[in-house]
Amino acid sequence: MTRNPARTIHWLATSLAVLALIAIIGETHHASAQGANSRANIMQVTLDGPVGPASADHIIRAIDQATENNSQLLIIRLNTPGGLDVAMRDMVSAILASPVPVATWVTPSGARAASAGTYILTASHIAAMSGATNVGSSTPVSAGGSGEDLDSKIINDAAAYLEGLAELRGRNVDWARQTVTDAANINATEALQLGVIDLLADDLQQLLAQLDGRQIETEAGQVTLSTQGAAVETIDTNWRYDFLSIITNPNIAYILMMVGVYGLILEFYNPGGGIAGTIGIISLLVGAYALQLLPVSYAGLALIVIGIAMMAFEVITPTFGAAGVGGVIAFALGSVMLMDTNDPAWQISLSLVAAITVSTGALVIFVLGAALKARNAKVTTGVEAMTGELAIAREDFETRGHVQHHGEIWQAVSRTPVRKGDRLQIDHVDGLTLHVSGVQTAPNDSHSNQH
Repeated sequence: MTRNPARTIHWLATSLAVLALIAIIGETHHASAQGANSRANIMQVTLDGPVGPASADHIIRAIDQATENNSQLLIIRLNTPGGLDVAMRDMVSAILASPVPVATWVTPSGARAASAGTYILTASHIAAMSGATNVGSSTPVSAGGSGEDLDSKIINDAAAYLEGLAELRGRNVDWARQTVTDAANINATEALQLGVIDLLADDLQQLLAQLDGRQIETEAGQVTLSTQGAAVETIDTNWRYDFLSIITNPNIAYILMMVGVYGLILEFYNPGGGIAGTIGIISLLVGAYALQLLPVSYAGLALIVIGIAMMAFEVITPTFGAAGVGGVIAFALGSVMLMDTNDPAWQISLSLVAAITVSTGALVIFVLGAALKARNAKVTTGVEAMTGELAIAREDFETRGHVQHHGEIWQAVSRTPVRKGDRLQIDHVDGLTLHVSGVQTAPNDSHSNQH
């Protein structure tokens, strides 16, 4: 069949037109998507509560996510009473190194950026607050009771750190020192007047409207914000944050560590099951991971280990209570000293310490005591239980013959001659042979009574 050239050309032209139209539509959709993304590439994350390992991990991951998404701005909604110095410094370092501008916004009304929160707010590229919020009281909680010289060093270090952050962002350096040395605390209006923050905003739209067109210097260079009418994507917490929030609670970490110790003790008491030992090892490892994220006093941890060891020593080698009492005291002191911070939010509950101390002492004394008593008890079953028992000679023999023990006939070996009916003591068992020695000789007519 001959194909019509005109129809072929028409078909090709139509196909090309359809493909061109599809390409144009796709490009238009891509361009509009890019335009939408350029207006929606603002991300926000919330820090509500004490600054700790979980919140630091969450904020640092949010900065990384904003960077990967090429966002033009990351907003941190802040409300914190403070927290751990190490976690705060990790967050500040991430903010300073961020190529994406970070705007920390103390909100909602009634929120605060106290202690560690002041450092986070000051380190941010943009510092904002809602009405009826406050900032300050940045004296390190570790200062106090450690010695005057050490307190001065801690305070001066913190003051210099906050002053450096304020100077970097062009904010009030004098107040930065004052909030550390004198625990100064001011509201949002005063903070704006003193140059502690950059702007006031009571809602997100106000914040975005004031940020529109601002030029921000970051590690990656200067960024001009285009925030007017932009959509904002919220970064929610995930399972990792929830997991870290739970295990880095000092009380939970302490309980996990002790559950690990209990599991190993119970495995020692009843070896072979494996369940207690498995739970103990897992709990001990998770507890150890949590503790390495927290400010732990190694002296306190050493006292806990020594306390448990002393209580175990009391069970193994009785010292009339001296080691046991000393172990309980060492364990209690170590538990109280375990958290190397004066911040009440990161202390172990004293009632929990008391309960764990009593239960640990009881567990070590009674469980280990029972285990040792069981292990040292005389064997009552099996071949080992036959040693020391009596057997009756079934026949006369000089060195080797047969004896009866609990109704069973055994081969026996004796170093002295044996008469039928003699009561013989079993010295030890060698396979199916009993090694015996004479205990009581049978009377002359005993032969007639043995069968």
